[in-house]
Amino acid sequence: MTIPRLSVSLGYWQDRPPEEALVTAEVADRLGYGELWIGEMATYDAFALATRVAEVTGQISLTIGPLPVSVRDPMTIARGVASVAGLTGRAVGVAVGTSSDVVVADWHGRDRRRAGTALRESAVALRQLLDGHKTTFEGEVVRTRGYHLRLPAPESELTVAAFGPSAVRTAALHADRMVLNLITPRSAAALVDRMRDEAKRADRAVPRVAAWVTAAVDPSDAAIEQIRRAVVAYLAAPGYGEMFAEAGFEDLVRFARTRPHPRDLLAEIPRELVAAIGLVGDHATMRSRLAEYAAAGVDEVAMVAASVPDDPGGERTLAALRALA
Repeated sequence: MTIPRLSVSLGYWQDRPPEEALVTAEVADRLGYGELWIGEMATYDAFALATRVAEVTGQISLTIGPLPVSVRDPMTIARGVASVAGLTGRAVGVAVGTSSDVVVADWHGRDRRRAGTALRESAVALRQLLDGHKTTFEGEVVRTRGYHLRLPAPESELTVAAFGPSAVRTAALHADRMVLNLITPRSAAALVDRMRDEAKRADRAVPRVAAWVTAAVDPSDAAIEQIRRAVVAYLAAPGYGEMFAEAGFEDLVRFARTRPHPRDLLAEIPRELVAAIGLVGDHATMRSRLAEYAAAGVDEVAMVAASVPDDPGGERTLAALRALA
């Protein structure tokens, strides 16, 4: 039974201490995982955290992001990646995406309109900057003129977070890898096929595909509850709602789109939905689920391990999945 390559993504669970991210990083490195994804949410600056992670780990490579292209421009992203690589000596990749209205418009006060254009143009400019070229790029949304890295060029792998058609096309044409978040194997297969078609039409090597997947081996009630809470914001979202409906949760999606109080929506999320978009269950279930992602064309699963009092940092889950690999 073929399964994808496994990596680890920091969870930033809202009900856990922020510094527990460092515990997960140390565990992932100690268990021999090859890559750690360091996103950016409401706590740490991603570049600062990546530098600290390198101090508490030995060899694991780092991928920073996805960083929202409507907030961070290509020059600051490239400089940040080169800074982490130069200060730590690690291989450092970067991922970019369009993020959400909450992050871009509410938190940062930035305009998220034309985010698809910003993603495409950022990918083009960022590739040049990461390779150390003096870059002038005049796009419709993204502009940079005359900068090149003074630090050694990291020549980083570029990953694009995708879900809608525009982002999938950008990944196909400009990325080394496409990453899918909170995705069922069936929906992943459709997006992988679309991306491959776009890449082949452009006569370009097909990027690899990763999927972020929540994980909990033999989960406690606390772990299930933690993952259920993480799903709330996605149920009514365009595209995600349709995916959940296709997976058999039409009534729940319909209810979510009436905009109930999050507490009331959480109460309606069944355990079966958690299993539909995660690695949740015993070892046999996890192996079977990983095989489904592999069959969908996913090359790599980046696990976001539940972190609860009976499994702080997700160590038990990460150890179990490492054994499967």
